[in-house]
Amino acid sequence: MQSNEGTTQAVEAVSSDDYSLDRVPSNERNKGWLSITNITFGIATAIFYFQMGSVMALKFGAINAMISSAYAIVVAGLLGTVIAYLSAKSGMNVNLLSRGGGFGYIGSSLTSLIYASNFIMYCAFEGLILVSAVHHFFPTLPKWILIVLFGTIVIPLNWFGIEQLDKLQKWSLPLFIVFLLTAVVVSFYKIPIYTGSVFTYMPEGVTIGGEALLMCMGMHHGIMGLTALLASDYARFLKPADIKIGSVMIGFIPQIFCFGVMGGLGIWFGVRFLESDPGVYIVLLLGIGGALFTMLTQLRINVTNIYSSSLSLSNFFENMFRFTPGRRFWVVVSGITAIVLMLLNITEHVDTLMTFQGVFLLSWAAVLVTDALVVKKLLKIGPNYYVARQSYLYKWNPVGTVSLIVASILGTVAALGYMGIFLESTAAFLAALLAAVLTVLIAVMTKGKYYLVREPHDIPEEDKL
Repeated sequence: MQSNEGTTQAVEAVSSDDYSLDRVPSNERNKGWLSITNITFGIATAIFYFQMGSVMALKFGAINAMISSAYAIVVAGLLGTVIAYLSAKSGMNVNLLSRGGGFGYIGSSLTSLIYASNFIMYCAFEGLILVSAVHHFFPTLPKWILIVLFGTIVIPLNWFGIEQLDKLQKWSLPLFIVFLLTAVVVSFYKIPIYTGSVFTYMPEGVTIGGEALLMCMGMHHGIMGLTALLASDYARFLKPADIKIGSVMIGFIPQIFCFGVMGGLGIWFGVRFLESDPGVYIVLLLGIGGALFTMLTQLRINVTNIYSSSLSLSNFFENMFRFTPGRRFWVVVSGITAIVLMLLNITEHVDTLMTFQGVFLLSWAAVLVTDALVVKKLLKIGPNYYVARQSYLYKWNPVGTVSLIVASILGTVAALGYMGIFLESTAAFLAALLAAVLTVLIAVMTKGKYYLVREPHDIPEEDKL
């Protein structure tokens, strides 16, 4: 009897960690594609996408902003679809996929740590938007109190993993839709500052295409890799019957919403009121309801930020130090770190951070997709499955590790403007192409030698590509 109880407790402990250190077992992959897509809407409904649309339209023209948005939907959607499919087939997120997908278990630690830092950074950035909106109505409250309050709230909202996130996003989505539709309707009745055609708006001296379009694409590159990779944290719970349709839906629908719907509304609001800050025009449209709307959207995205960062930190410290205190421990660490970054005003450095993030994440996504589709499937190099357990893996696999490091370094140099305006704006995309080419070349040169130390014999047939 004690043995059965011990087994049950062990299973519950792994489940509470949401399988952060190994594949989700087949019997736990039981969520429909609609449920998973709804969870990923947490990031797609962030007010940050309003701001991107507004800034691009006012600086570079509404038409350039819309062309760039379409580009972002297609590229991020294709990458997201493949990554969602790989995660659903293997039961692993991108941190675990990287171990057996060209990086080795120490090599994948590099990706896990930077991935975690990106989510913590965004949690701080989104949290500061929320703090500013609430502080507008309660100016006597010191900002540090609001920072600690809103930074702490996301910790208990992450305590029970995927099930809790599913319920939170499901029940908060109708409220989000009501607020959003109300803002759109009210915007028609508010006297606009700009009375011309919103979606043909062009600032003086700006033309369609050229440098203005490249600048818009450069801004989108800063977030596209993140939205494509994010799906893997949730797609691994997808039930087998939904894998094909679910991968497409999880890969594309959030991209359509964040870059198309939210970005498009950002263009609409920004141009009509000639204001790039959504914290200003949402309050203008909804009054104190705007602060509530901001609170809702920022909590929806920040629970996903903290969830993904906790998974990545679990992977990093298990790989590097064999330290496995559990996902909940890393939820607390992520939340506290985000609070510290907010107190240090992370927004002062967000441009530089997003430049590196865009290059790194898009390159990482390119390595994973190229390794799966070209190296494993087309060239038949390496195993046609993924392994996360260290005993079967080399510490380093040059296929992914070298490709990512070289592409990220050259891409960052280009993105910082040292190679001209064209490469500055397209740095992340070109870095991703370079990473893809290097992945194939190095895989062919090494003949897949560094994927596995030895082959496991317990990989389920349905988990293979």
